[in-house]
Amino acid sequence: MTESKKKQLRTIDAPFVAPGPSGVAIRDRLKHLTPEDDKVLRLVGGHLGHLASRDLAARCRDAGDHSTDTWAARKRDLTAESSSRWAGAITKATHDQWALSRRCQLAHIQSLEAGVRTLTHRLSQPLGEKGAKRAAGGYRSKGEWFNKSRRLAILEHRLDVARADRQAGVVHVVRGGRKLLGNRHNLEAAQLTKAQWRERWETERWFLAADGESGKRYGNETIRVTPDGEVSIKLPAPLADLANAKNGRYVLVSKVAFAHRGQEWADRIEGNRAVAYRIHLDVERGRWYLTASWQRPVVQTIPLETARAKGMIGVDTNADHFAAYRLDPHGNPVGDTKRCFYDLSGTSDHRDAQIRHAITQVLHWAKSCGVAAISIEDLDFTAEKTREKHGRKKRFRQLISGIPTGKLKARLVSMAAEMDLSIVAVDPAYTSMWGEEHWRKPLTTPRRKMSRHDAASIAIGRRALGHPIRRRTAPPPQHQSDAAGHRTVQADRGTPGREEARPPVTEHAHDARRRTGTQRGTRETSASKTVRDARSAGQWVQDSLLLTD
Repeated sequence: MTESKKKQLRTIDAPFVAPGPSGVAIRDRLKHLTPEDDKVLRLVGGHLGHLASRDLAARCRDAGDHSTDTWAARKRDLTAESSSRWAGAITKATHDQWALSRRCQLAHIQSLEAGVRTLTHRLSQPLGEKGAKRAAGGYRSKGEWFNKSRRLAILEHRLDVARADRQAGVVHVVRGGRKLLGNRHNLEAAQLTKAQWRERWETERWFLAADGESGKRYGNETIRVTPDGEVSIKLPAPLADLANAKNGRYVLVSKVAFAHRGQEWADRIEGNRAVAYRIHLDVERGRWYLTASWQRPVVQTIPLETARAKGMIGVDTNADHFAAYRLDPHGNPVGDTKRCFYDLSGTSDHRDAQIRHAITQVLHWAKSCGVAAISIEDLDFTAEKTREKHGRKKRFRQLISGIPTGKLKARLVSMAAEMDLSIVAVDPAYTSMWGEEHWRKPLTTPRRKMSRHDAASIAIGRRALGHPIRRRTAPPPQHQSDAAGHRTVQADRGTPGREEARPPVTEHAHDARRRTGTQRGTRETSASKTVRDARSAGQWVQDSLLLTD
């Protein structure tokens, strides 16, 4: 039995066209703010942030007893200290944050369960037992076995606590971020002073966001932006004495002008369609920003067959670069590979800029090639980077953790939609292994160096086009002929001339490298020397036959 028959391969999911983006967000800086403007924004953000923290605490206390009545009661209490619209925005943000915490709690429980299963299995194996492809073996020493047994007890305790919290509806949320909260106890490592940390902590807990309302003036009554860029805020009731305009509003001196999607934004507010706004402060730069966002109809994706009509760009995602290759509609690689490198070290803004720059290179190259779609693996490493699964392979865990799967998907889909390109997601199973096996060596030339990632991009593109990854199917069983079917996967049944004989191949074209003059002369000299040596030894040697027409 061959190795391929022994190995149990999982089912490969069919490729699909990813849906387009469902929302838009643009941002502009609030320049030339006066000290009075800065003071008002800080007071409003701090007051509403306090109300948001109190509302989130009330929602967490309700847990599973939440209902429309408790929601209405919370909103009624907030309205007395702000306004009905501010209260609606705060309660909606509270519910979204609580729901996100519940989803994260479930993902944490599933991760703990996977770790407990792996540790339990490995602890049950004899020491030194070798593992298989889908089942890990035993631990190598008694010391490692002992340490892992202690870790198993810790994970089981964490799992019991998490399950009890989920059953009781308890979630653990930190307004401002758990990472920033942890920095308070490690100020030296975070390179922050106590005053700097306090400023960031308070800023992150502010609340200056308002949802839009269709049919209202300029699409938002709470934070209103006019077509000429004037920004005004509806002040909460306790701060109404700070108003400098009618109806308890405060108008900022700064005016905004959205350079990106400015015309689309202007069309929405002039049509009184909903636009949500958020005002936030960048503490490091000391700058205020205004972010506008709105929903848009989901971009209708093209059919899969239409996306395949002009070929495909296969993209393999790695920790430091994208490896891309162009394929024609028949699955044949065209040209050379394209590599777009990025550096994911440094701040989050730097990493995000690197991802956007690399995606832009891939999109522009795909546009120049004339294809209609880009194929990429539907990656998700949430269950693949645990220490229980990969053990000592810390470097490998760091490698797959560094691949920006979630951010990459969101960025790629939204940026591709702006360039009229579709994204085809494929199953990532075995693409690197089979690409290495079937495509790396045939495409390697003295002038082209193929890597494992380049070969994987070809495998991804062929899977998106609906072709098998391997270059040629096995010959038919009946005398290795065409009796049972066609040999190659590229030629279809309706392809003209597929059953005809191949054109004759000349000797020089077929074997030109072996029949160079130097090699021919060497063979002839060697043969003549053999004949002379045999005749000198008194042996009879027949001369070569002369073949003539």
